[in-house]
Amino acid sequence: MNKFQVEYLSKPVLKEPILIEGLPGIGNVGKIAMDFLVENVKAKKVIQIYSHYFPHSVFINEKNLIDIPVVSIYSANIGKQDFLFLAGDIQPIDEPSCYEFCETIIDILQSFKGKEVITLGGIGLQKIPKKPKVYVTGTNKAYVKSFPHASDKIYGVVGPIIGVTGVLLGVAQRKKMTAAALLAQTFAHPAYLGIKGAKETLYVLNEKFHMKMDLAKLSEEIDEIEKEILSRTKDINPETGQKGSEANYFG
Repeated sequence: MNKFQVEYLSKPVLKEPILIEGLPGIGNVGKIAMDFLVENVKAKKVIQIYSHYFPHSVFINEKNLIDIPVVSIYSANIGKQDFLFLAGDIQPIDEPSCYEFCETIIDILQSFKGKEVITLGGIGLQKIPKKPKVYVTGTNKAYVKSFPHASDKIYGVVGPIIGVTGVLLGVAQRKKMTAAALLAQTFAHPAYLGIKGAKETLYVLNEKFHMKMDLAKLSEEIDEIEKEILSRTKDINPETGQKGSEANYFG
């Protein structure tokens, strides 16, 4: 079989769509932001991607039944701009598969005449940031500076951008596309969800593309969810990021 099976649920007519990716990563910042974005703008699922190179597992859903790992692409028109949103609960399991997956995604984008890519992710810190900063990097300075409320002073702040969030930028660059990554600060603990970082990322997208998202709705959910998260990590000091006298470091 092909490494990646691309199933078209519909074939929308789009004009040079912008692709925005948000998959699991540090603090799940990109995934949280993407899930909220898809729901808030009422995006339509148009593509599903299956692969033997996704994690060897299935998920149990709210109906107590199983779901096979899948990555989906949604479409939406916001204002006069078409978008494709790359969302899911998993990433490819190794480096070669990650590159091939990103090549597949860029091929799909090119089939719709798209030329612009934005990826979303997190920067792991050793303590919980009270107000996460969003950093931006990309393929050219002019495009990077077009994102409001995001700092382009990222050199030395973060090392390599790993996984689809990083590789998708590299593949886009080789295809002569414009691309950028928005990376929000978050707490690098495996049980922590970077909801505040996701909100700050959405704020940047909202301002740049005039998406008219209801971020107040997300704000209402943050306090309740953070209480649950902190209860899971109650042995972790939120100020120092330490468990007892032992520091926790994550990439």
